[in-house]
Amino acid sequence: MNPTNDKPVVLLVDDVAANIQLVANFLNDQYRIKVATEGKKSLQLAVTEPIPDLILLDIEMPVMDGYEVCRALKQDAETADIPIIFVTAKDDDAEEELGLELGAVDYITKPLRPAIVRARVNAHITLKQQRDQLQKMALIDQLTHLYNRHYLIETAPLKIANAIRHESPLCMVMIDIDFFKSVNDLYGHDKGDKVLQAVAGVIKANTRQGDIAARLGGEEFLLLLDHCDIEAAISKIEFIRNAIEELKPEGINVTASFGVTKLMDHDDDFDSFYKRADKAVYLAKDNGRNRIEIS
Repeated sequence: MNPTNDKPVVLLVDDVAANIQLVANFLNDQYRIKVATEGKKSLQLAVTEPIPDLILLDIEMPVMDGYEVCRALKQDAETADIPIIFVTAKDDDAEEELGLELGAVDYITKPLRPAIVRARVNAHITLKQQRDQLQKMALIDQLTHLYNRHYLIETAPLKIANAIRHESPLCMVMIDIDFFKSVNDLYGHDKGDKVLQAVAGVIKANTRQGDIAARLGGEEFLLLLDHCDIEAAISKIEFIRNAIEELKPEGINVTASFGVTKLMDHDDDFDSFYKRADKAVYLAKDNGRNRIEIS
């Protein structure tokens, strides 16, 4: 793995290339740098991988100034939590108050001093990482290390809205381990937990960064496959189905049933999408288990 890929990402937004180069020189030894020279482009980069961990935002820009950019970022659920530091030549209490009211976490005035820029960026990156870690602990299933139901409920509507806005395919997959109660009854809950962990490992190994893999509870899992049409989803799930069948964790034969559906034009919320996937997995179980059904 390239160690630079582990560095936090800072998005620099300024219409003056020399200013961007100056700040980049202060930061590029510790951070990956993304660059935008106008407001509209910065909004695109804020939702493009790698997602920035922090944005350094100039206020005085043509067409769309920094305040407008900040408003747009804070109104979008995908970018609302990215910390913003305003960078400006304006040294005025009213201007600083406005920036903080809009949701910025800090305000740096020009001329820029390298030590100050680095210290402010380091502090807010650290705070964000700590906040992200606490949130992750609250939203991860402790047994399988997949996301939990709370994370799914919080994130799925954002995935759906994003897919609708960009007209990109999105598929949902319900997964139910077959006869799992019998596994617990015959082998005990400790081995049942090992089975859940092994199945979760297969699921996690076959999902991409933009996908969501969650444990709903018990022996039920759910996948949201981003930018994935139904044909690609079925191909991926057939691979996962085979891999689970071949697992034999703790020497136990394990299979799973799968229900697959795609986001439809009339899906404007999570419930209708979820109900189709749930219906499909029940159909898979009714039709003999260890199979895929589509709804």
